[in-house]
Amino acid sequence: MELTRAYKFRIYPDATRQEEIDERLILAQQFYNKILEKSIASYQNGKTKVSMSQFNRFVKEIIQEDKKYLKLYSQTRCEIEYRLLKAYQNFFRRIKEGNKKAGFPRFRSRDRYKSITYPQDNGSFSIRKDRLRVSRIGTMPIDLHRKIEGTIKTLTIKREGKNYYAVFTTINEIKVPQVENTNPVGIDLGLDSFVAISDGTKIEKPKFMQQKRKKIAKWQKIVARRNKDSKRRERARARLQKTYEYSTSQSDDYLHKLSDTLVNSGYTSFAVEDLHIQNMVKNHRLAGSIQEASWNRFIQFLSYKAESAGKKVIKVDARNTSKICSNCGNVQEMPLSERIYVCNRCGMKKDRDVNSAITILKRATLGQRESHAQGENVRPQQEAVLEELRTDKTHPLRDAVIA
Repeated sequence: MELTRAYKFRIYPDATRQEEIDERLILAQQFYNKILEKSIASYQNGKTKVSMSQFNRFVKEIIQEDKKYLKLYSQTRCEIEYRLLKAYQNFFRRIKEGNKKAGFPRFRSRDRYKSITYPQDNGSFSIRKDRLRVSRIGTMPIDLHRKIEGTIKTLTIKREGKNYYAVFTTINEIKVPQVENTNPVGIDLGLDSFVAISDGTKIEKPKFMQQKRKKIAKWQKIVARRNKDSKRRERARARLQKTYEYSTSQSDDYLHKLSDTLVNSGYTSFAVEDLHIQNMVKNHRLAGSIQEASWNRFIQFLSYKAESAGKKVIKVDARNTSKICSNCGNVQEMPLSERIYVCNRCGMKKDRDVNSAITILKRATLGQRESHAQGENVRPQQEAVLEELRTDKTHPLRDAVIA
């Protein structure tokens, strides 16, 4: 099986290399906008077709008008065309789906264009003795904190605040183990408890963004007070961005550790809701909490780790999972304030989130035998892992396990 992975490393360009990278980021942003400008003009002239061949014609015209874009590596220019083509394809897809906010491709400001990509490892970049060489930019130190496994296919140079990163995409051939699906579980993702599992386990997630809220508000006010395009405003924006990035890194680290723990806990498949976050954030009272929860990111981490372990993540319809009785199938209203599900028909009483997790599992397994939907006969390996979480004082998820 071919496995695609991304490796992100910090790079340390000197002042000259920083100028080279920054110059190419600006050129890439301008190049993107030039192609978009010409495509819009072409549409206004009655030519509605959008294709790579059309973009290639625009690129020739742009380079003839200004030779400075030749500083961009040729395949980097091609990748910029693909970015815009994908933006158009997404726009047309959303129109076809009947989305009112289709989102026509927009011109990019410098703040919204922070990466350039080398789509082939054909000599345009190389790594030798902890130093990264990039065509037309130069050589710079790279912090290889982990081994790169597989064949490197692409390189993306990315700027985040004042820091620079190299992101490598690799393809690796692995042998996936055959795992019999004898212990599937359902997972309900929520705000009261981040994860509720159909066997009764509940795990909370620290609210990293809320912990930094005062600091974020402070720097937002400072940025608002500073004069536009001033150096002091740029420094304040960098501090604000650094605070956001720190909270995001904390959240990602937690999600990686939690997904690792679940995959190694003896479960053989995971049933989750097919969530539509864009619709959920329309509730403005919960929008901030939903975005901070990073449900889709957690499912993404869990999916690729489960796939590598020979296990599956199954997405099911999310409708009414919190309203259905997992015992008899009765549907009743459940306001968010009610945390215990008490069935009006059969009298079952169960934690609201655990009841949802069992319903999710039943939808995925469709009544398969030995699904353990009620948490019966939990496997010894799973019990051992959970007990380790409760007793190991150094484990990062110890305090999160509720039951």
